[in-house]
Amino acid sequence: MRQVDRDRLVALRKAKKKLIKQREAAEELGLSVRQVKRLLQRLKKQGDKTVIHGLRGAPSNRRIEGKIQQKAVRILSGEEYRGFGPTLASEYLASQHKIVASRETVRKWMTAAGLWKARKEKIERIHQWRPRRSRFGELVQWDTSEHDWLEGRGERLYLVGMIDDATSRAKARFVDSDSTVENMGMLESWMQCHGRMLACYTDKAGLFQTAHKTKRDEQREGKDREPLPPTQIGRALGELNIAWIPAHTPQAKGRIERFFETAQDRLVKGMRLAEVKTIQQANAYLEQHYLPWWNQTCTVAPQSEEDAHRPLEQHHDLAAILSHVETRQVKNDYTIQFDGKIYGIERADIGAGLRNSVVRVEQRRDGALAIRFRDRYLRHQLCEPAKSALKTPARQPAKQPGKGANAGGKSRWMEGFLTTPGPSLKQAIAISNATS
Repeated sequence: MRQVDRDRLVALRKAKKKLIKQREAAEELGLSVRQVKRLLQRLKKQGDKTVIHGLRGAPSNRRIEGKIQQKAVRILSGEEYRGFGPTLASEYLASQHKIVASRETVRKWMTAAGLWKARKEKIERIHQWRPRRSRFGELVQWDTSEHDWLEGRGERLYLVGMIDDATSRAKARFVDSDSTVENMGMLESWMQCHGRMLACYTDKAGLFQTAHKTKRDEQREGKDREPLPPTQIGRALGELNIAWIPAHTPQAKGRIERFFETAQDRLVKGMRLAEVKTIQQANAYLEQHYLPWWNQTCTVAPQSEEDAHRPLEQHHDLAAILSHVETRQVKNDYTIQFDGKIYGIERADIGAGLRNSVVRVEQRRDGALAIRFRDRYLRHQLCEPAKSALKTPARQPAKQPGKGANAGGKSRWMEGFLTTPGPSLKQAIAISNATS
């Protein structure tokens, strides 16, 4: 018997002993006088059990059959449902197995079967939440999550995501690397869908800002840092007139962090059940199942109905803006050198002021190369390096045997010199007189 039942029993006993009137007892119990009369009649027959409802302790007529509970527990015990919580488990039981049960009912089933254990609440450091922006498109948070999304079934993937600060509307896609090209693709996808946001909120990664290199104690000496050129993404945001706001702490961009935290739980388990193994299958599941669920369930209405996104104008060439841009100087022969290659400008596009001028070179994300001078693009072609004429060395004549003292072996010119008799004195004088 509960305390409420005891209080009702006290009021009925007072009315039975006529210490108070039945009307007063009805006002105290919040019942009608007729109902008090019925309770007094039952009090005489049943005693104190009158105040206890007759169905208390009896099984509900709306209870789920035991065999359905056993089937649900058997399903949730499978390896593919490892780590599922009561909320996600109840959703998948309804959508995949046609077992409709509330979250609390599934939680009781899982707790009884040892599949779920309540977590103890941890006392964490409290960070004051920054209020949401008032309009959709006023601020978009942008980040990349590195996680084992496929749980070892395929290659390692990265999830690039963008979420609106005012509504929590999100857009994301899987990529194979956290590079400038892939992040530019994510930015293009958002703008083609919604338009140009007013500002982007990101961390201080090297993709968004150029890091300063300082020597030891240089900052203490009060030396001013020279301004560094922007990154390719920073340049693109500037050309699109989109402000860039850096976040000093991970908690500052909490909306995109919570988006990734939810995805690392629900998205991973959903792709496990769908047997996703490739990046194409992962992006298909993301677009067809997860993002529609998020944008339908986890978003909020903005304070203002006005959309802060600005449309893409005619001069906003996304292929040119969202590319790798550098500058080069045109040489006297109307060629430029880029990425170790020489490109020559076609004769039809050569005009006044082009020689020794600076042109804009755009390495597009599809691999194409574009050269722009002032407000027009120049046609160009790849120049093959001139092949140097290789001189064939003259054929050297065969080397004659040397005439040294030992060439061809030991010399024999003195053989018999001492044994051969020489001329007489008279003959020698005659020879000498003949040659003089």
